[in-house]
Amino acid sequence: MVGMTAQPGRRVLLAAPRGYCAGVDRAVIAVEKALEQYGAPVYVRHEIVHNKYVVQTLEKKGAIFVDQTEEVPPGNIVMFSAHGVAPTVHEEAKRGSLATIDATCPLVTKVHKEAIRYANDDFDILLIGHEGHEEVIGTSGEAPEHIQLVDGPEDVAKVEVRDPSKVVWLSQTTLSVDETMETVDALKDKFPQLVSPPSDDICYATQNRQLAVKQMGAEADLVIVVGSRNSSNSVRLVEVAKLAGARDAHLVDFADEIDESWLEGVSTVGVTSGASVPDVLVEQVLEWLSQRGFEDVEIVKAAEESIIFSLPKELRRDLRDEAAALMAERTGQAPAAE
Repeated sequence: MVGMTAQPGRRVLLAAPRGYCAGVDRAVIAVEKALEQYGAPVYVRHEIVHNKYVVQTLEKKGAIFVDQTEEVPPGNIVMFSAHGVAPTVHEEAKRGSLATIDATCPLVTKVHKEAIRYANDDFDILLIGHEGHEEVIGTSGEAPEHIQLVDGPEDVAKVEVRDPSKVVWLSQTTLSVDETMETVDALKDKFPQLVSPPSDDICYATQNRQLAVKQMGAEADLVIVVGSRNSSNSVRLVEVAKLAGARDAHLVDFADEIDESWLEGVSTVGVTSGASVPDVLVEQVLEWLSQRGFEDVEIVKAAEESIIFSLPKELRRDLRDEAAALMAERTGQAPAAE
């Protein structure tokens, strides 16, 4: 943007951090490494992350996305998405003679472990999250007899527990911080002895992206959030922007989805992206805005991020041989020689 002449009064506030979090980066690289290491096809159960562009790009490289484990032909490799899966899904893969790669975000795994621990201690677990979201389904599957979903403050009235002195709340990692705490406060009013998890379940990246949007929301006439509609954290960013004072906010997958009419009377546009969005899509939005006079870009920095997660351990062994052995065990035949 340096060296270009902006129209007076027109500017862009660009959120930092934005885009890929460590868990998403790990999951996308895991698919790419698996394709490089084992060759296509590598099957992925559900979208590896909730972003249309990422999924389409990986499909072109040879990844095959399926809705259910049973859709994967026996003797193949299946990867579990960053959102995590229930133990029953691991069992399905074993029955299907599938070698597995678990790309669950380590922060989601942390919530799974908390659910298991509190269930073992016979707590009622109140899981704050959105019904039907893959992460919620996976976490609930760790202890279905102990977990009940609380989908916002309006759900609190119908919550019933066995022992009010043994109740804990956990949450989906991609929620709005403010919305979650509103639900927690309502639960605490009903259950004064409610136990909080040992550490915050809402992931650092979700919180940081929401914080940046809060900082720029009061100054922005319009906030454009780059992200897919099935991305919970991206949808939350639109809500956070409006609550922070932005006159208008919209979610788009690509720059060509921006409606020119949104710019009427607008002098300041805030731009950010969800945690599963590659920066190339943000650059395209900035270019689209630049062509319409919004060339002055200011960074709104809310936090530094330096977290990196190691790749799934399964990528350190030969899964094609493992899958062949599982298939041979299933059919009673020896694996084919190289």
